[in-house]
Amino acid sequence: MSSSFTARAGVAHVEVSEDQAGQRLDNFLTALLKGVPKSHVYRLLRKGEVRVNKGRSRPDYRLVAGDTVRIPPVRRAAATETAPAGRAAGVRLEEAILHENDRLIVLDKPSGLAVHGGSGLSHGVIEALRAARPDAPYLELVHRLDRETSGCLLVAKRRSMLRTLHALLREGRMEKHYLALLRGRWEKGRTGLSDRLRKTVRGGERVVTIDAEGKQAESVFRPVEISARASLMDVELKTGRTHQIRVQANEAGHPVAGDERYGDRDFNRQMKELDLRRLFLHAASIAWEDPDSGEWQMYSSPLPDDLRRVLEALHGGDGHRN
Repeated sequence: MSSSFTARAGVAHVEVSEDQAGQRLDNFLTALLKGVPKSHVYRLLRKGEVRVNKGRSRPDYRLVAGDTVRIPPVRRAAATETAPAGRAAGVRLEEAILHENDRLIVLDKPSGLAVHGGSGLSHGVIEALRAARPDAPYLELVHRLDRETSGCLLVAKRRSMLRTLHALLREGRMEKHYLALLRGRWEKGRTGLSDRLRKTVRGGERVVTIDAEGKQAESVFRPVEISARASLMDVELKTGRTHQIRVQANEAGHPVAGDERYGDRDFNRQMKELDLRRLFLHAASIAWEDPDSGEWQMYSSPLPDDLRRVLEALHGGDGHRN
């Protein structure tokens, strides 16, 4: 169900649909006002120019079906003002769709593309996808991937689907598997790692550390291919903390190849000689049981060619693999 939208004298009145109920007011406005900077959206909220049911409201207010949101006249970026890089990213994402239905898009996210704009980036996956589909009533990220990580990324096309998938994530009922190349020979077999991770800032850079006061992080590491210099691992995430695999792998003494933040400089240099130009971390598959139909949903992304070539060079140099 879409919003009921009317405008009088430049002021828009939007009635919240059942499908949009439950989301924060600021997120609702950001999705609705495509082309309007987030800073301007928050300025409208602070000045009280946006009203819910004729009253002022906080950015974190959770909308209810039937709420009427008053939106003042705002200038949106015209289609011709979209940055060329953003347009190119939108085309690239349309070509990277693994699956799509009326509720969901499964993307094979390319490495190097952030999921959100910000921190000096004019666009990310969600901004580029919205620009490519200006008439789409609803597009929201279900989860996140690091900028350098490639692979399966979910985008909800309905608020109800977003709520369903978020519930599955919270309850640990979604299976997420990654492929990661780690330094050295992994001798531990299938191993579960449990740590507490905490976000902090160090030297002006956001990092994640092992900290007793942090949030619980659970992963299962399983070797796929082992060679003398590096091990290709399947990593199943039981939780979804920021930089979880990278921090846990480093803590275990086997940092991820190409990791400039937590990794090993000498190992990264060796992998660059094999033409590794980015973090060797790929979201290979994602799966869950649909709570409505009971059917198992599974989507997978093959290892990208650039990472596959690194493995071929690695095994060719080592002469064997297990």
